[in-house]
Amino acid sequence: MKCVMIVDENLPRGIIANTTAVLGISLASEIEGLVGKKILDKDDRIHEGITNVPIPILTLSKEEIKIRYDDLLEEKDSEIKVIAFNDVAQKSLNYNDYELKLSSTNKEQINYLGLCLYGPRKKINKLTGNLRMLR
Repeated sequence: MKCVMIVDENLPRGIIANTTAVLGISLASEIEGLVGKKILDKDDRIHEGITNVPIPILTLSKEEIKIRYDDLLEEKDSEIKVIAFNDVAQKSLNYNDYELKLSSTNKEQINYLGLCLYGPRKKINKLTGNLRMLR
């Protein structure tokens, strides 16, 4: 299995960091075994589990992210998990606020800061192989 994040490279670095953190937490809550077990170091200090898969951060423009998200939802490939982080969520004070705002916002008004894709390596590579790494 493979995981990639796709972000708008024109966002400030702090927003990119927040976007990928939110997407990673969302993915980890959905995929059993994505996070490894706790590990002890030589001095018996506990180190919490981290991801079992590499997570490259790729880039597209804001407009291309929206198109990609819409296309992925339309395809309905059950093997590919698609998670989006949008501007409505980013501007919300809490989850209840997000729910209220999102439920009254149509899809044309939503802009996406980033996507997380998780699925079979071959399919993810086909979808993202031509994208640039975030620098």
